[in-house]
Amino acid sequence: MTTTRPNLNPDLSVDRLMAELFALAKISEAEPPVVTRVVFGPADLRARAYVKGLCAEAGLTVREDAVGNTFARWEGADPSLAPIGTGSHIDAIPNAGLYDGCVGVLGGLEAIRALKALGFKPRRSIELVVFTAEEPTRFGIGCLGSRMMANVLTPQQALALRDKEGRGLEDWRVPAGFTGPLESVAVPKGRFHQFIEMHIEQGPLLEEEKVDVGLVTHIAAPASQRIVIEGEGGHAGGKLMPGRKDALAAAAELILALESAAKSTGAIDTVGTVGICEVFPGAVNSIPSRVTMTTDVRDIDRARRDRVLAALGAVANDISRRRGVKIATELVNADPPTTCDPAILAALEESAIAAGKSYKKMVARAYHDTSFVSCIAPVAMLFIPCRGGVSHRPDEYASPQWIGSGVHVLSRTLAKLAA
Repeated sequence: MTTTRPNLNPDLSVDRLMAELFALAKISEAEPPVVTRVVFGPADLRARAYVKGLCAEAGLTVREDAVGNTFARWEGADPSLAPIGTGSHIDAIPNAGLYDGCVGVLGGLEAIRALKALGFKPRRSIELVVFTAEEPTRFGIGCLGSRMMANVLTPQQALALRDKEGRGLEDWRVPAGFTGPLESVAVPKGRFHQFIEMHIEQGPLLEEEKVDVGLVTHIAAPASQRIVIEGEGGHAGGKLMPGRKDALAAAAELILALESAAKSTGAIDTVGTVGICEVFPGAVNSIPSRVTMTTDVRDIDRARRDRVLAALGAVANDISRRRGVKIATELVNADPPTTCDPAILAALEESAIAAGKSYKKMVARAYHDTSFVSCIAPVAMLFIPCRGGVSHRPDEYASPQWIGSGVHVLSRTLAKLAA
């Protein structure tokens, strides 16, 4: 893997950025190279302090909202204009790596520092955002901070969230120093003029095709369901096959039906997953009487995604009738997919060409805060390669060259939009 220094703006310091990424990675609840930072935990708070310190050193004005979303602003010539936003998150799931989210935060900071060093004077302010709890680790819901900013998650809904120990948002945010009213987190449409998030791809395409950056045109969004199948238990030897109401056998049929429904759309962007399947009582010689499972169906086309859900529901009804089991389905969330803004994509494309970087227009299939920022502003995403498409693991890797190329394109784009 080459780490040759890329051809960058003379004031862009990849070495400084890499040193900061590695320093941030050491702020973790686990031993290196593992990165674990759960929102409002000690490591998360130390990481926030580190990033805020870097922003202050860069001459940015830093503030936080009531749930911990952090804003670092480079004031433009006309403060009355809505700013250009960029940023991502620094929380990390257990046993994660050092690039997910953090590249977008520290890379955004480096892009701003490079523009300041060049003597660029933005007309619009440029604001770096560190979103709270993009990962669902603490409360079981992703993009907590950006959902609340967009008022997709109301204060009442946020207060009802609980962690595995039964502790709520108030039990965590207040001791962490975030004490303002939750109603103040939501911002109106137009709060940002435009917003760009730089992120590792979390897929293998850019590396395989040897492309410098990806320009994200759409962000897929999941519809998640919790399904409980109630059958009839009994001794594995005593209950004969003709009379069985095996909940796990019914679940297996439903899982395969989801796979079939996702494939049947004929679209590469439709995906369906069962990520959790809990079996009760879980004994080798006992027929499963209850199965609890979760489904995740994603697409960039909401109607197509919802047709898969409808097809799965029809199959569930058929399985219930044929097998004599009860199947209860609860919709956990069904967020809308995001279409990225053509004007921002055009600016990214022009910047990539000007920087001499190859690019590919592509789809983002993972959740990102940008999905919810799109409710209040035009958005786009900029992807950089990651080795083997590996993410959410300690061996997650993006080379200095890849990161530098992304920051180069980002800095040019921010300048273009802020001018």
